[in-house]
Amino acid sequence: MDGLFQLFELAAIQPLTKRQTSRVDLIERDVGGIRVLHGTEVDIRADGSVDYPDDVLNGLDWVVASIHSGRGQERDVMTERIIAAMRNPHVDCIGHLSTRLISERGPIEADYDALFRAAAETGTALEINASPARLDLKDSHTFRARELGVPLVIDSDAHRVGTLGNQTYGVSVARRGWCEASHILNTVSLADFEAYLALDKDRRTKWFADHG
Repeated sequence: MDGLFQLFELAAIQPLTKRQTSRVDLIERDVGGIRVLHGTEVDIRADGSVDYPDDVLNGLDWVVASIHSGRGQERDVMTERIIAAMRNPHVDCIGHLSTRLISERGPIEADYDALFRAAAETGTALEINASPARLDLKDSHTFRARELGVPLVIDSDAHRVGTLGNQTYGVSVARRGWCEASHILNTVSLADFEAYLALDKDRRTKWFADHG
């Protein structure tokens, strides 16, 4: 999977501001030769809404929504909670879907097949989180999501430069899920990635099947 590019959230946790957007633009200009996209990770609340307002999310290039609290909800409630987040037109991707931490805590209870089908239906990508502590999606989930045509993103979950190399673990998970480069969204060209993002979400799954 040569050519895999990194997707990570510059603005996670801290509030988004116009000043921050301007700084992203300055970085792109000063470094030169690269395209810097502005994104964030948002929390999926207990009712499936996310914790940033639409007017903020609308100004971003890439939005990942993830569960970080309320993990003990019943299976059906949790399933509907995540599907509600997928239906948000500003949510591009769901992060570390099962929320597991290897050797620390198990996954949430949810109807995963229903989640994979909803991701394909809504055009919401799913993250293969490559942190050795997560590896989430796991290989069997990756396999099923791939079968249904869900765009998959391999993300290093790097919180510092030294962990950018986590990406290789995510590639290994993808390979165990029978993925090739055509199943991984962040192997496409920049032009194709921007074309994908420009589409309404309900058109993305088909576009990816044709262009991945």
